[in-house]
Amino acid sequence: MTANTAVSTNSPESDHPFSSLEHRQHQMFPCLSPAQIRSASRFAGRKAFKAGALIFETGRVAEGLHILLSGRARICSRDAQGGATLVTEHHDGHFMGELVQLTGKPSLVDAIALTDCDTLVLKPEELRALIIADAQLGEHIMRALILRRLGLIEQGLGPIIVGYGDDARLVRLQGFLRRNAYPAAVVDARNDSEAVRLLAGLTSKPDDFPLVFCPDGTVLRAPDEVELATRLGLVPTFCASQCYDVAIVGAGPAGLAAAVYAASEGLSVVVFDRRAPGGQAGASARIENYLGFPTGITGQALAARAFQQALKFGVHVAIPIGVERVERTSGRFALALSDRQCVWARTVVAASGAAYRKPDVPGFERFDYKGVYYWASPIEARLVRGLDIVLIGGGNSAGQAIVFLANFARSVRVLIRRDSLDATMSRYLIDRIGALSNVSICAGCTLASLEASHRSLERIRIRHRDAGGETIETRHLFLFIGADPKTDWLRSTGVHLDAHGFVMTGAPNVSSESDNDLGYDAGCLPLETNVPGLFAIGDVRSGAAKRVASAVGDGAAAVGQIHAWLRRSVDQVSTS
Repeated sequence: MTANTAVSTNSPESDHPFSSLEHRQHQMFPCLSPAQIRSASRFAGRKAFKAGALIFETGRVAEGLHILLSGRARICSRDAQGGATLVTEHHDGHFMGELVQLTGKPSLVDAIALTDCDTLVLKPEELRALIIADAQLGEHIMRALILRRLGLIEQGLGPIIVGYGDDARLVRLQGFLRRNAYPAAVVDARNDSEAVRLLAGLTSKPDDFPLVFCPDGTVLRAPDEVELATRLGLVPTFCASQCYDVAIVGAGPAGLAAAVYAASEGLSVVVFDRRAPGGQAGASARIENYLGFPTGITGQALAARAFQQALKFGVHVAIPIGVERVERTSGRFALALSDRQCVWARTVVAASGAAYRKPDVPGFERFDYKGVYYWASPIEARLVRGLDIVLIGGGNSAGQAIVFLANFARSVRVLIRRDSLDATMSRYLIDRIGALSNVSICAGCTLASLEASHRSLERIRIRHRDAGGETIETRHLFLFIGADPKTDWLRSTGVHLDAHGFVMTGAPNVSSESDNDLGYDAGCLPLETNVPGLFAIGDVRSGAAKRVASAVGDGAAAVGQIHAWLRRSVDQVSTS
């Protein structure tokens, strides 16, 4: 068995904002006082383990968080070939677990009793009750669970992805796990000695890559995100008889805000997202104008905090699961999911945001993740180090990406349709970009075509408004040209959309009763659609300001209106 420290400190460039957690060991592994253990015992059961027994096991759902009353236990990460890496050892007063003990997902590590152990066991719902009931102890536990997950991510303890660094499928899988805060390691199949060891005796063809070596010994060949998530136990199973108070479609800032506020006020909540928490905001390299963060915060970090809050209050998060359609029947909504399950809810909140817009260029889809990218994260930053890249877009998201990528690329050429950035980008970003020596702005430009070499982008051709065309050699093109609302799943509901496809909310202004032919209820709430009980918030809503703070505000406001709608529906039933 190879013994490592709890957190690696050798890498100067971590995919996570924390490059080292060594100085936070006391927060990661606190020893509970007798008073804190007594507080926890109000919610816990007792369980004993003999020396050598597995307390919880990689790939299996753990019973819950275990507080060691007496004994010693070892936490180990298991790899696909049966090897183990020491994470830490626990003794009296320590608690065993990380974020999966809060969510009820399969464990990422093994816990082995080194001696006879006596423990308190807090099941996920009991753990959440303790965190809410004892704020001080809850803060210690939540911080430790979060930091432990960060430690696993920094060490790359989890599935191993073997492939070629610029392969579109590898980039997608790596991005999916990273944005879902799931630890994994990536190994270059071309020249990494670890790849030679993993591939020894394994028959594989080029189309099999990337290969994913799972801790349970399973090897997946070129899986998509859903297949990988299913294998790792991330896709939940729903109880057919349960009816949630609120079903939220979309886990961006608006959806997560609605989830946190609704669950904290006692409503049962489920959130669906096809990819990861954070939506488009989750891809922002740094948000500097969000209230309360004077030094800025990455979109992923902001999304992660909101996601952890949602888990704390008991939100049921289903990722990666999409909603295919919604139908209202007998005063309830039936949501048909992408994995063929069905979920019932009393109200539905559309927070599905928008899908990245693509240029009207023939054959453009062939280049997705093969040189064309829609966000800028450390994964993309490594791909463009020392290279000449092109970015199209003039909004704040584009500005944040430009500033971030300029730290890695040799040069960044920015293409915009307008004459300047003044009308579309915040002044602080314009000033910062103006100070970057390796960034140039090309105004009055549009993309004309893309050319490939070995199935990857090699060059692009652009049109200048006044000076004809130009060919630019580049293997990396970043697009931030706006987005179109994701409302296809709403078609079966009959919800009204505006001329641009965004969801209309609130009763329309009409001059007479005969003008109101849209079918709105007389008591339609400001964020409610023409379908009673169906609300829309964030970027998908017609007239919404495209800002993170506005989306969060929508999510908070929607919860108050949902309470009013639920009360009204109960009153209507009681008087009928």
